[in-house]
Amino acid sequence: MDPDLQLDIIAELDLVNTTLGVTQVSGLHNTSRAFLFQDAEREIHAAPHVSEKLIQLFRNKSEFTFLATVQQKPSTSGVILSIREVEHGYFELESSGLRDEIRYHYIHNGKPRTEALPYRMADGQWHRVALSVSASHLLLHIDCNRIYERVIDPPETNLPPGSNLWLGQRNQKHGLFKGIIQDGKIIFMPNGYITQCPNLNRTCPTCSDFLSLVQGIMDLQELLAKMTAKLNYAETRLSQLENCHCEKTCQVSGLLYRDQDSWVDGDHCRNCTCKSGVVECRRMSCPPLNCSPDSLPVHIAGQCCKVCRPKCIYGGKVLAEGQRILSKSCRECRGGVLVKITEACPLLNCSEKDHILPENQCCSVCRGHNFCAEGPKCGENSECKNWNTKATCECKNGYISVQGDSAYCEGK
Repeated sequence: MDPDLQLDIIAELDLVNTTLGVTQVSGLHNTSRAFLFQDAEREIHAAPHVSEKLIQLFRNKSEFTFLATVQQKPSTSGVILSIREVEHGYFELESSGLRDEIRYHYIHNGKPRTEALPYRMADGQWHRVALSVSASHLLLHIDCNRIYERVIDPPETNLPPGSNLWLGQRNQKHGLFKGIIQDGKIIFMPNGYITQCPNLNRTCPTCSDFLSLVQGIMDLQELLAKMTAKLNYAETRLSQLENCHCEKTCQVSGLLYRDQDSWVDGDHCRNCTCKSGVVECRRMSCPPLNCSPDSLPVHIAGQCCKVCRPKCIYGGKVLAEGQRILSKSCRECRGGVLVKITEACPLLNCSEKDHILPENQCCSVCRGHNFCAEGPKCGENSECKNWNTKATCECKNGYISVQGDSAYCEGK
């Protein structure tokens, strides 16, 4: 038996240290203490911490059993156990020797209820009493015999703050029980009477178990109805999606393009289009250049296609726009005219014999200089080649230059 599912009333009330109106005596057996409740003023009730424990144990419970072994003085009436708030009794087991009946008092929907069960227990003999409540099902066992089984209104088990437990009396002055009480316990589990009478057959399931099962089935039916509705909605949505064109987009460099959107990839001089989620790019087609005799085709920064620009001639050497020549001073071809350039050349970290002058430049560099790091911009199908005095673009294997320019190559 899980100790968290039961309350040993006599142990919790510490009756050993209570003297007024209560005396420890021999009981039906010697495995637990028995106490004689005499016809005198007494206040046998639980301490506040025990009452709080009782309130927590009863909370939201639909199944509990009260057990006790009693010997009641003949022809007397009294309350064996009472759980009550100031004005209302939430659980009370009373034995009337005047009417020879056992009464169970409880609260249902805020109103008091009483179940009167005819039985003569005030006869001076020992009796083992077990009153079990399972939702709306009431069982009374006397001396391990099932005496009564009834359907009742479900009792209120959520006890209000301030509720207290009384043993052998209803309250301070009323319902005083006369006789001996032993083994007073409250069991919070199905078939709690088995604790007192282990040889009795268990009833399976209990009313509370059945109600819980019914509630579980109702919850499952509600959940099934909701899931069915969601499934029907999902099937409708899927049917609609099957009949519509789902547009696939393309994401490039953090930008999102819709299907059939086109844009210019300026870094690689390509026209790109989003087609069903796939990016397709083609090299820009540049028009053929028919430059005049005094012009040359050259690349201009920010433009993909070459343009015609005036050339320069110096000492029989032809210079294109932007190219330089070193004579007495550094000069650069601009608009067909050699313009003097004032440029401070960087200090070189190599011996003078390793100084070389790159083509069309005015400042020397060290031998082995990486011209590709600063030189021509090669396309994705070409690669940069480093030479002694310059860098050039060359088409990769399987590609040919476009319009004689190896910076941009296409497949053969």
